[in-house]
Amino acid sequence: MRFEHLLQVTDPADPRVPPMSRAELWRGLMARVEAPQRFPLGPDRCEAEPDGAGLRRRIHFGALRFEDTVTLEPERRIAFVPQPHEGAAPIALTITVEEPTPGALFLRFVYRADAAEGGADAALQRCREQAWLEMDRDMLRTLRAWQAEARL
Repeated sequence: MRFEHLLQVTDPADPRVPPMSRAELWRGLMARVEAPQRFPLGPDRCEAEPDGAGLRRRIHFGALRFEDTVTLEPERRIAFVPQPHEGAAPIALTITVEEPTPGALFLRFVYRADAAEGGADAALQRCREQAWLEMDRDMLRTLRAWQAEARL
């Protein structure tokens, strides 16, 4: 299973879209990595520790605990690779910062699951995709709000 979408962060040609630097965007993305509980529908808590070129995290949603490894390519890409856990197939996420023209920043989100997950019911898969899209839009709205408050 693979689901991919693109969100536009900045648009130099549209004065209604506030500019955001790549550094500000990256600081916001790092907040999602290091403190996802600060975002809408985030976990209750997250414990992160350095691990090579990234972090190992333990993410808590009530009694549920998930673990993942996050690989960082500063100001370019973040890859979340979950550890297998009981009750659900792990779904990896890669977020890539793209800048096709100077000042035009985009975020590309790619969700992937192994072939065993590929047989999921089509309606369930559409629901997941819509939930991921809304969660990513909420994250970008949060980053824009933080930027307006000078918190990035």
